[in-house]
Amino acid sequence: MPKTSYDVDICIIGAGSAGLSIASGAAQLGRSVVLYEAGEMGGDCLNAGCVPSKAILKAGKIAHSRTVGAEFGIKPAKVDVDFDKVKAHIQGVIETIAPVDSQERFEGLGCTVIREFARFKDERTIVSDSAEVRAKRFVICTGSRASAPPIPGLSDVDYLTNEEIFTVDKLPKHLLIIGAGPIGLEMGQTFRRLGSDVTIVDIAPPLGRNEPEHAAVLVEALKDEGVTFYAPARTKIIRKTKTGVEIELESGAVLKGSHLLVAAGRKPIVDDLGLDKAGVNYDKRGIETDDTLRTSNKRIYAAGDVVKGMGGLTHAAGFHAGQIIKNFYFMPPVIGGMFSKATTNRMPAAIYTEPELANIGMSEAEAKEKALDYKVLHFEFDENDRAIAERSTHGGVKLIVGKDKRLLGGSVVGEHAGEIIHMLSIAMSNGIKIAGLAQIISPYPTRSEVVKRAASSYYTETVFSDKTRKLAGFWTKFH
Repeated sequence: MPKTSYDVDICIIGAGSAGLSIASGAAQLGRSVVLYEAGEMGGDCLNAGCVPSKAILKAGKIAHSRTVGAEFGIKPAKVDVDFDKVKAHIQGVIETIAPVDSQERFEGLGCTVIREFARFKDERTIVSDSAEVRAKRFVICTGSRASAPPIPGLSDVDYLTNEEIFTVDKLPKHLLIIGAGPIGLEMGQTFRRLGSDVTIVDIAPPLGRNEPEHAAVLVEALKDEGVTFYAPARTKIIRKTKTGVEIELESGAVLKGSHLLVAAGRKPIVDDLGLDKAGVNYDKRGIETDDTLRTSNKRIYAAGDVVKGMGGLTHAAGFHAGQIIKNFYFMPPVIGGMFSKATTNRMPAAIYTEPELANIGMSEAEAKEKALDYKVLHFEFDENDRAIAERSTHGGVKLIVGKDKRLLGGSVVGEHAGEIIHMLSIAMSNGIKIAGLAQIISPYPTRSEVVKRAASSYYTETVFSDKTRKLAGFWTKFH
């Protein structure tokens, strides 16, 4: 059967966060668009990532809220979890959001949506079972998938990833988790709260890329709820058992569980795309791009998780999409070299446990490694009146301030850290100096006051020095 031919302005492979945003923007600007998706519309975020994970996190938080409260005069109650209804809640949330990402919506915007696997035929042609597409520009938005570490025996056992954990038949009696990163900790705390025993194993300490003192606050909170950690620990072998699975550590410890979740990172989807035929440079870590997301083929761009060095953040994929649309349609070609760069050195990230942990920019260790001139500022929630009133004083804020008095990075751990990090993101995005954060007027009492208080501490020594005390005394004579 002959293939249908298309010649369009832009062809996109992948209808996840980046691909959908680019397709929507281009179509609404009147551009002709072909959008390929071989799997589910909405990609990993909608179907197996951000959306279902936050839905089950909420279920876990509600369950946990009923087991605490004695300090407020509320008698804790026994929780009865109906896991089938928890899964129905998750599916309901996905179904509510799905129409925004649906094929029908994008066809309504004017896109041609082809639900087939696509691959490059040559440097400017894509083919699939029923179609052949030539385009002025191509964007690869194939995303990433869960990766499995090379642990002996892992390939011989049944294990879960984020693609299966939300639809597992029954609530795990004892969930073993390989990976002490964001996914491992979020799922670990949640399933513990829903009634599972949980053990987390990792070759490295938990959350090694975060500020260590803030990571420790989160890990201790999970331990207090009954999550067991073996991290750092080396796994010798994984075996299937009559009742599930077991992990034997090199220390000799044997961990037995009913289910195994592998949450040990992700890998970009670059296989079988015909990238060699298209002249696109890539390796197992992803597609190589320049600061504008252009690949080694000037007609082909990449966005989202498939780009080398990306960290699997949905909002980073959305940022990439915005930069691509800006460069394609709002930066006149006559303005040579003035393309908008898609650098992500100020990309915020959050872990949605309780307490939450959020960070942006450089850590203190990175600033030290680069031999930068910096200053560290802290303010803790145990000095914040709102946190004290709510009896939730774990954590605080940490700011890394450069020589020019602008933020190099920051970290927040505690309730609503994912919201508080917005303040640091605004400051870094707009080049606001530490004085600008110190002058914020915050409503009282709010948790976000910790940012203002930390920023203000930058000037404590100067404002209350002997010199300024004498100056204040001098001016008092004239008032």
